[in-house]
This record gives sequence, structure tokens and C-alpha cells, in this order.
Amino acid sequence: MNDSTSTIETALNEPSASIGRVHRPVKQGPSLIERARQRQALLLVAPTLAVLVAIAGWPLVRTLWFSLTDARLSDLANTRFVGFANYWGRHGVLRDHAWWRSVGNTTEFAVVSVVLETLLGLGVALLLNHPSRARSLLRAAVLVPWAIPTVVSARMWAWMLNDQFGVLNNLMLSAGIIHQALAFTADPKLTFPTIIMVDVWKTTPFMALLILAALQVVPGDCYEAARVDGVPRRRVFLFITMPLIWPAVMVAMIFRTLDALRVFDLIYVMSSNSHLTQSMSVYVREQMIDFQQVGHGSAAAILLVLIIALITGVWVALNRNRMEAK
Repeated sequence: MNDSTSTIETALNEPSASIGRVHRPVKQGPSLIERARQRQALLLVAPTLAVLVAIAGWPLVRTLWFSLTDARLSDLANTRFVGFANYWGRHGVLRDHAWWRSVGNTTEFAVVSVVLETLLGLGVALLLNHPSRARSLLRAAVLVPWAIPTVVSARMWAWMLNDQFGVLNNLMLSAGIIHQALAFTADPKLTFPTIIMVDVWKTTPFMALLILAALQVVPGDCYEAARVDGVPRRRVFLFITMPLIWPAVMVAMIFRTLDALRVFDLIYVMSSNSHLTQSMSVYVREQMIDFQQVGHGSAAAILLVLIIALITGVWVALNRNRMEAK
């Protein structure tokens, strides 16, 4: 009897282990209805995915195959499998100094142009976000350079910058700014900065449009609270505006970087096939068309795809980690 009484007292005095235990809900899988909706969604997008695979997948596979052969443009029917010789063979892409020069040119172009376009786009977006009567008109006017096709804008600037009949040279000569015409598209010291300038002129509206969209969704209560507290405008911009729009700025920068890495038309139109400004895409075109080395050019194209895929993968991984940290 005493043993049973002590047992009961012990049970009453000591907390039960089950009481303090945290029961976590069991994570259940998708229900039958959710699975049915997922299958229906897959069936609806299947035709679109099939078209995308046919349009993008097949050319990529074909290019990959050509990169493993000695294919020439004049005789694509007769090709011989050479493995990875086009990549790191004796005359492979990775051993070609012209390829590495094009990689350096493309990297410089992407870094400088994206940084300038982001800074200028941020400034333009802040101006357009300010309430004014002409805001709608200004927004439409800013988008004009971006709406012009790249080939057209490149040719237009090439004519205006021409050292013989270019209007800009004539204006600067008349104003006494320069004493002799400048060959903006022929001088090795001026060609690359000129190309970057034209790209900044054309693509800054794109960056401004994306950043403006982010600015317009910033809660007005944040600015109102800062105004009531007497926070200076500079601190409002640094500690309220920038943190809230930074994710959108990063998305705009990564999209613009990927686009800049595959630049072709602007450089090819303004400087033709000059090795001083040759990008990776121009290098691919030169190998395939001018030299008719389809295998060599295909290997360079695959390397370009891998570089873009690597940058995209790194950005996606970093973005996923940032979202999980939140």
C-alpha cells in the first residue's frame, strides 16, 4: 500500500515527460486535389514546353555535337568526330589567345556598362518617381532609346561619330572643343569607350524602368514616419529606399549582365571585326562564318553558354540562401 501511495505521489509531483514535449505537426504531402491540379497544370504547359525544347533545345544539342567534330561550313555533311580537341586541343579554343582577349573584352564591357547603367538608371528612376505634371511624358520620352533596335541605334551613332561627316565632330569643331576630328570608331583608344557609351545610352532606360517599378511599391508610411522624425533625405535614401528596392536592383543587374555577356550587334556594327573590341559572340561568328570552322566556333559557343549558365546558377543559389535566411 505504501509503495502504491508513493508511486502516485511521485507521479503527481513530477511533471510528465509528455507534457513538456513539443509535438511538431507531421508534414503531410499534397492532397489528391492538389496533385490533380498539378497534373492538369503540367498538361496545360506541356505544348509550350515542347515548343521551347524544339526551338532552344535542338539547336543547343546540334551545336554541342558540332563542337565535338571537325565540321566546316563548306562541307557539313562530311564531319569527323574529334572529341574535345576543339576545346583544349593544340588549336582548341582554350589555347587561342584571341578567345581569351574576347573574354576580357566582354567582361570589361559587361562590368563597366552594367555599373554605369545601374547608377544612371537609379538616378533617372528617382527623378521619374517624383510627382510632376510632365511625369507621364517624361516616362515615354525616356523609353525612346530603348525602343530603337540595337542595329539601328548602332548605325545611327556610327554616322554621328564619323570623323569625316559626323555631326558631333562638326559641332565640337565649331565650338572649339577640339581642333581636329576624332575617329571615335577607328581610334583604338576611343572605340571601346564609345561602344560602352552607346550601350549605356540605349539600355539605361531599361534599368530605370525596372527600378522605377520597385520605387512605386515602397510603402509611403515609411517616408511619412521618417519625415515626422526629421530624418535627413540622405539617410532616408540610404536606410529606407535602397534596402527596399535592392532586390529589384539585383534582378535588373543580373538580367542586364547576362544580356551584356552575349553582346554582338552593337560591337559588330560599330567596329566590324576589330580584334581590339571583339566580344565572345563576335569571335563565334568569325570562326563559323569567316573561317568556316564550325566545330571550333561551336566549341566557343558552348563555352559562352556555360559561362552564362554558371553566373545564373551562382545568382540563383545566392538568392535562395538569402530567402532562406529571412
